[in-house]
Formats: sequence, structure tokens, C-alpha cells
Amino acid sequence: MSEAPRVEINHTVFPDLDPSAPSNRATTDSLSQAPQSNGNANGNLAQSAQKAGASIYETATHAMNSAASHPSVQSAKDTVVNGPVGQNVQAEATKTRNEFADLANSRQTPDYKAATGQNLTHYHSMFYRLLSWKNPRATGIAFAGTILFIFAARYLNIIRYGLKLLYLTLGATATAEVAGQLAFGRGLTSQFRPRQYFTIPKASLERLLDDVEQLINFFVIESQRIVFAENVYATVAAFFASLISYFLIKFVPLWGLTLIATLVTYLAPLIYIQNKEAIDGQLEKSRQIASQQATQIKGLANQHAGNAAKTVQGYTQQATAKAQETINQYRGRSASPEIKKEDFPAAPKQDFTLTSQREFPAAPKNDLAAELDEKLAPQTAL
Repeated sequence: MSEAPRVEINHTVFPDLDPSAPSNRATTDSLSQAPQSNGNANGNLAQSAQKAGASIYETATHAMNSAASHPSVQSAKDTVVNGPVGQNVQAEATKTRNEFADLANSRQTPDYKAATGQNLTHYHSMFYRLLSWKNPRATGIAFAGTILFIFAARYLNIIRYGLKLLYLTLGATATAEVAGQLAFGRGLTSQFRPRQYFTIPKASLERLLDDVEQLINFFVIESQRIVFAENVYATVAAFFASLISYFLIKFVPLWGLTLIATLVTYLAPLIYIQNKEAIDGQLEKSRQIASQQATQIKGLANQHAGNAAKTVQGYTQQATAKAQETINQYRGRSASPEIKKEDFPAAPKQDFTLTSQREFPAAPKNDLAAELDEKLAPQTAL
């Protein structure tokens, strides 16, 4: 009989088929060293799965390292990373990182205080630096992120997608655990369980709560400063903003108002910074016009007040004169007439002498007086 044809495999072309290759050596050694005994079937299956996974991982790592070390890949990497494009990207990334670090470091309590003498929060300095565009990359990224969040909240059902991600994650972990228990005797999800669950350190939690408190107090203090006109320009701007919002909310949805408020908040300072001289000149001219108008109004008010005071004074004098005249007339009617000397009779010039009763005529008596005299006569005689 003729022998069957013999096929020889070139292991240099197919290194994965060579048992002595580095990628397969660990698997071969582990399989050769594994005890050949009739143990637990589930344990053998689990060990085989772990060995297969380790072999696949090592093979993939070897392939990635080989691809990364290939001359063409290295050349392309050097062209992209070390070329003009890569250098510009690295420079922009470094500048952006530095601006965000500068923005984070600006969270310090400002030196100036409120009108009441209270210290302001460190968010006052941070938001001032953010909205003043002193770090344009950081401010631009924050502005774009806010706009994207508004549109995402408007057109994407974030809550629904969040719930979907939650049930998919929980379903995958539960399925992997149950399948591992049935197939290998132990769950797969539990194999990835950390030795210790993650917890938030107390110091980090306290810093977070302190930042939340400072952020809330920032809005509370700023609202009171606007209401009590600590900065009249801010109060006037808030007045017009609330007035316009009152009319816009009738036909503009809430997300639209939020978008408009975001655009005004970020772009208004930028427009002012870009045209600071012209805007300051117009504001100064408006202030002068307002001052002149106020002076003119004040002068007219003083003039009218003087005329009104004179008119009131004239009316007061007339009323006083009429009241005095009325009082004098009342006194003239109620007082006794003047007694003149001619109204008295002439005094007798002869001496006054006692005369008897007979010289005087008897006074006329009426019937009642006569009756009383008759009754009293006997008593008088006794």
C-alpha cells in the first residue's frame, strides 16, 4: 500500500498553529500541567473557560502589539502625532486644559463686599471670569455644552433613555449571573465584583456640600442685590428681561425662553467687550442727557413749587384776614355797648339827711301784700 500524502505546516507563516509559539505556550503548559483526574465536571468547565479566555486575551494582545510595532503603523503614527496637525491638536488641548484649570482656580472669595458689608461667595468670581470671556476656550465650551443640553432636553427623552439603559444593564448582569450559575456552577457577574465597593470619602462629600451651599447662596445674594438696586444697571436690565419674558411666555415655550436667556447671558458680555468704547460712549452720552433732563425737570419743579407756595400763601393771608374780620364782627355784636359819661344822671349836690318814712309816699300794694300785712300786724304789735 502506498502511504498517504503528508502535509507539513509552515509555523513561520501561521504562528498561531505552533504549540511552541509564545501566544500558545502558556495554554499548552497549563493544559499539560493540569491534573487528569475525574474531578467535578463544573469545575473543569470553569477552568477550561478561564484558560480559553486567557488564551484569547493573550492572542489579541500579541496581535495588537504586532500591529502597533509594524513600520507602516509607526510611520503613520509619527506623521499624525508628530506632524503639524498633531502638534496643533496637542497645543490646543494644552491651552484648553490650562484655561479650565485657571477657571477652577478663580473660585475664591472676592475682596469687594456687598453693600451690607457681607462677604460674597467664590462663585461670584468664577461666574464673573466665565462670563467675561477671559478664558475664551473654557467659556466657549461651557456655552456650547449648555446649548446642547437644552436641545437634548427638548428633543431627546433623557429620562426614558436613562431607564432603558438601566434595565438593559440590570438585565445583562442578571442574565450573565444566572447563565454562569447554570453552566459553570458560579456566576459570571460575581467574578467581576470588586473586593470593596466604592464609597464617597467624607472630605470629598463635605467639599461637594460646601460648593452646593455656596452656589445656592450665590443666587440668593444676587437676587437680593438686584431687588434692592445695589447696581442700578443690573436692576434695570433685570426689569426689562422680566418684562420681555412676561410677554414672550405667552407664545414661546419654556425651553425657548431658556435658550434665549442662555444666548443673552453669554453673548451680551462678549458684545460689550468687543465694542466697549462705543458702548461706554453711548452710555455716557445717555447719562449726560438724562442728567440734563433731570436738572431741567428739577428746575421746573422748583419753579412750580415756588408759584404754588406763593399762591397758597396768598390764599392763607386772605383766609386769615377774613377770619380776623369775622372774629372782630362777632366780638362787636356780643360785647356790651360802651358806657359814656352822659348816660349817668347828675349826682345830688345837697347833703344827704335822714328823713322819716312819712316823707316818702307809700308804695302801692296789691291784694296779696295787703292780706299779708293784716296777718302780720298783731304779731308786730306784740
